[in-house]
Amino acid sequence: MSDPTSAQFKPYPFEAKQYDARLPELVDDRKDDRVARREAQRHAVTIVGGGPVGLAIALGLAKHGVRSVLIEADASVCEGSRAICISRRSLEIIERLGALDGFLAKGLPWTGGRSFYREHEVLHFTMPQDENQKLPPMVNLAQYHIEQFLLDAAERHADLIEIRWRTKVTSVQHDAHGATLALSTPLGDYETQTDWLVAADGGRSAVREALGLNLAGTSYEGRYVIVDILLDSARPTERLAWFDPASNPGSTVLVHKQPDNVWRIDYQLRDGEDAEAAVKPENVLPRVQGLLDMMGETAAWSPIWITIYKANALTLERYRHARVLFAGDAAHLVPIFGVRGANSGIDDADNLAWKLAWVVNGRADARLLDSYSDERVFAAHENLSYGTKSTEFMAPPSFAFELMRTAVLSLAARHPGVRSLINPRQTSAIAYTDSPLNAVSDPLVSGPAPGAVLSECPVTIVDGVVGNRGRAGHMTDLVGPHFTALYFSDEGGVPPELVALETSCTVPLTLIPLARRAPADVARRCGWDHTGRLFPMYGAHANTLYLVRPDGHVLGRWQGCGATLAQRANAALQHALHA
Repeated sequence: MSDPTSAQFKPYPFEAKQYDARLPELVDDRKDDRVARREAQRHAVTIVGGGPVGLAIALGLAKHGVRSVLIEADASVCEGSRAICISRRSLEIIERLGALDGFLAKGLPWTGGRSFYREHEVLHFTMPQDENQKLPPMVNLAQYHIEQFLLDAAERHADLIEIRWRTKVTSVQHDAHGATLALSTPLGDYETQTDWLVAADGGRSAVREALGLNLAGTSYEGRYVIVDILLDSARPTERLAWFDPASNPGSTVLVHKQPDNVWRIDYQLRDGEDAEAAVKPENVLPRVQGLLDMMGETAAWSPIWITIYKANALTLERYRHARVLFAGDAAHLVPIFGVRGANSGIDDADNLAWKLAWVVNGRADARLLDSYSDERVFAAHENLSYGTKSTEFMAPPSFAFELMRTAVLSLAARHPGVRSLINPRQTSAIAYTDSPLNAVSDPLVSGPAPGAVLSECPVTIVDGVVGNRGRAGHMTDLVGPHFTALYFSDEGGVPPELVALETSCTVPLTLIPLARRAPADVARRCGWDHTGRLFPMYGAHANTLYLVRPDGHVLGRWQGCGATLAQRANAALQHALHA
C-alpha cells in the first residue's frame, strides 16, 4: 500500500446472512388500565444473547432434549474478528455440541508463539501438545465464523432452538417462579414469560443492568486499537508480540493470522493519546504500515475493521440469582491476554447447559444450579488472576511495573531463566478442586482428581458387536450427555453390581469398560488401551472406577470390588444431584 491514509476499507471475505424479526402468537393483556401484548406461550428456558455463549447453551440444552428460545438484538452474526483464539478445551466442548467440523476445516491451528523486545527475540513458547492429544492446543478463527458454525448447528435443531432476531430486551422482572421480559422488535413490542432466564448478552448486559447488578474488579487504563486487515502472506500461524517496537515505540503490539488472509493486529496506545482520534483511519493505517515494514511484509494490504479495547478484570459475585443465570461476558470480563474471554464463556455454557437441562427435566434439584455459580465463579477468579498478570506485563499499570518489565525484557535475550515472566499464560482447562459436587475419592498415584477434566489419551473403541475389531478413538469420545462410569479391567469384563447400577440408576448413566488387553467379544461398547499409556496415566489397575460428569469433569474415582464401587458411585450421584 503506497498511501495507507487514502485506503478504502474492504469487506470481510465472509457474508453474513441477515435475519428478519418475527412475532410469536400474542394475546392482549390488560394492566393498569392499558392493554399490552403478551406471548401466549410460557417458555421453559429463554436465553438472551446470540453470540458464541448463548448459542452454545442452546445447543447444550438441545442435546438433553430441552427446548429454548434465544433472543438476539442484531440481525446476523457479529462483524469484526473480536474473539479469535479457540482453545483445545473449547474444541472438545464444541465437538460434543455437534459443531466441530467447521472449526477444524476453517480454523488455523497453532501451538506457540514468539515475543520480541525491540528487534531481539526474547521468548519462544509452545503449548502442551503430545501424541495423546486429539485436537490442537489452539485454532485461530474470527468470531463471525465461530458464531456461524454454532448457528449452523443450532439450525439443525430448529425443533428445540428458536432464534428471535432483531429483538431487544427493554426490561426484566423476576421472582422465585421465573422471569417476565419486555421485548422490542421492528414489528412491535410484547412481553414473554419464562421459567428460567439465561443472560448471555455480553459485557453491556441488558439483563444484568435490569437486575441492578454490577461487576466488581479492576479496569485498566491501557487501551488497545484492534485492526483487521487483508494481507496475503505465507508467514506461519503463531502468536507474535512486540515490546517497544520501532513501529510503535514505548508500547506493545500483538499479531495473529486468521483464515482467508485476514490478519488481526492489536497495538497499545501511548499515554495521553486521544481514543477518538486514535481509531481514525488516517492515524491507524500509517502505524499498521510501519508494523508490516518492520515485519518484512511487502505485499499489498487493505484495512477491514478498526475498534478500540480496554482491559477489564471484572466478575459478578454470583452467577445465579433465583431463576436468572449469567454466563460469558454478562457474568465476567476477562482481559484478552491469554485468550480467556470466549473460551471461559464456552466453558460456562458447558457447565450450565447440562445442569439446567437436568433441573428442567426433573432429574436434579434446582440447587444443582448453585454449583454452576460456585464452580464458574471460582474459574473466573482463576482466569482473572492469570489475565491480570498478563495484562500488567503487556500494559504496565504503574511506573514500577514498567520498570520491572523493561528489566525482564532487557535480560531475557541473554538469560533464559527470566523468560518465563514474559509467558502469556495461555488459557487451559480449570479444575474445580473445591466443587461441592466432588465425591470423596481414593488417592491414586496419578490421573485426574475430582473436579479435573478427563485426561486425553488414544484408545481403540470396540462397539460391542461380535467380531468388531474396533476403531481409533480417544477418551473424550466416550463422554456424552450423561454421566459416564469408566471401569478399568484386564479384558473388558464388568462386575454385575455396576451393570445393575447402570440399569437401575434414576439418571442417565453409561458404563464403559476400559481393557488393558485386547478385549474378547463383549456385549457392550468398550475401550482398549492399545498404547499401554492409559492405565498408568490414570493411576489405574483392574477394579478402578472413574465417574465422569456430562461436561467431562471427574465426579469421583475409586478402587475396590464391584459392590463397593457401585455403592460409592451411586452415593456420589445422589449427593451431586439431590444434595
